[in-house]
Amino acid sequence: MLPDNTGPSGQSFLDQLAGYRLTTAQICYHLPDYPQLLQEFIWQQLDVAPEFPQLRKFLDFWEKRIDGRLHSVTIASAELVSPAELRMADGMFAVQ
Repeated sequence: MLPDNTGPSGQSFLDQLAGYRLTTAQICYHLPDYPQLLQEFIWQQLDVAPEFPQLRKFLDFWEKRIDGRLHSVTIASAELVSPAELRMADGMFAVQ
């Protein structure tokens, strides 16, 4: 069994094999005091495409708790590790 390599994001290597992808969202929002100006926030976390439950949870939190009204969200997602890249070794070799 593979070790649970849980990192700072709370997701493990096994989660990446299960379909989690590095997801980056560019969030543009209106400044509360100057609504004619836009500010940019970058959010990045492991998430499952195409539903993006972690991003949706964050955006729901934003809508409820943060004063800056959302303008747009641009999403990019990339696999870090895919099952095709992981295979069992055929043997062990000693290097001296």
